[in-house]
Amino acid sequence: MEADRDAALHAVSAAVLAVTRHLSVHEVFQVIVRAAAQLLDARYAALGVPDDAGSFAEFVVEGVSDEQWDAIGPLPRQHGLLAVMLKEDKVQRLPDVRRAPAFEGWPSAHPVLRDFLGVPIRDGEDTLGIIFLANKRSAQRGEGFTADDEERLILFAAHAAIALTNARLYERNRELTVIEERSRLARDLHDAVAQKLFSLRLTAAAALAATDPAPELERVQTLAKEALAELREVIFELRPAELAGDGLAESLRKHVQVLDRVWGAGRGRRTAVRFEGEELALPPETESVAFRIAQEALYNALRHGDPREVTASLRPGVLEIRDDGGGFDAATGARDGLGLASMRERAASVGGTLTIESSGSGTVVRLEIPS
Repeated sequence: MEADRDAALHAVSAAVLAVTRHLSVHEVFQVIVRAAAQLLDARYAALGVPDDAGSFAEFVVEGVSDEQWDAIGPLPRQHGLLAVMLKEDKVQRLPDVRRAPAFEGWPSAHPVLRDFLGVPIRDGEDTLGIIFLANKRSAQRGEGFTADDEERLILFAAHAAIALTNARLYERNRELTVIEERSRLARDLHDAVAQKLFSLRLTAAAALAATDPAPELERVQTLAKEALAELREVIFELRPAELAGDGLAESLRKHVQVLDRVWGAGRGRRTAVRFEGEELALPPETESVAFRIAQEALYNALRHGDPREVTASLRPGVLEIRDDGGGFDAATGARDGLGLASMRERAASVGGTLTIESSGSGTVVRLEIPS
């Protein structure tokens, strides 16, 4: 019994501390589900967070392979026993879930669940979601989850609620920080660069009207240099903090590791995200541009391409993002929200060249980086 309590405390600790170790709610969900399955020796575990449309905003599982997810199909909706758990907000411990009055079946490719233990995850009076386990590995024939298992999962769910709430607050705070930073940069652009450009415009107009435009044109040149310098300072402030300490390669490696852990959690198929490459000696502004382009290209591949694998590679003079997704018409940029023009502008701002090759078998975004 002492060992069981230690295991429970360890699992709860892992779930709560996941908020400080990881960067997304998805990852915290996955830690919680995996820890619950290990804690109670269950073959299957799942955590569902309902949405307002009768389905689930998040649904993360443990024990189901990518191939099984593909075969099962869409995420479950709030029906049957899941709906009962959400509406009645009470624990469900069943020797055979298939015999429950609320059971409504499942897709043909769904694994067969027998013994079942489900617990709501509450935050005060609010139900954040449900966590449930099935098919206890160590159960004797005809037995399933015990009253002690139920008590441990209730304890675990209470701490999981803390982890979920803190993870959401963490992400919300990050969003607010980004909004505040954008507002500050907008003020800087207005107070410094915009006013400088306004003066530049007035001076250029005076040069056009002057009999001897030479002095005014010299002033135009000076103002243009000052505006460019101030704009570069603002751009430099946008440089991700990790670049200053880690460099481009290590920052990309960390970013890709997060995407690889997160992407596919709660989805029908997991996408592998990989990094390969070496550190390069580049100017800070070039590093910042390369990192932003890599972020955008990775986002586009994962969001729009439906790939099985995405690889970011960095080698002398070249940054590449490759995926094996569905591709698009690179000639017209025919995908909403890709930001291809912005990526090309970023590349050109540091003397780089961006090329994009895409077909039905994948896409390659290549940035030729000046040294």
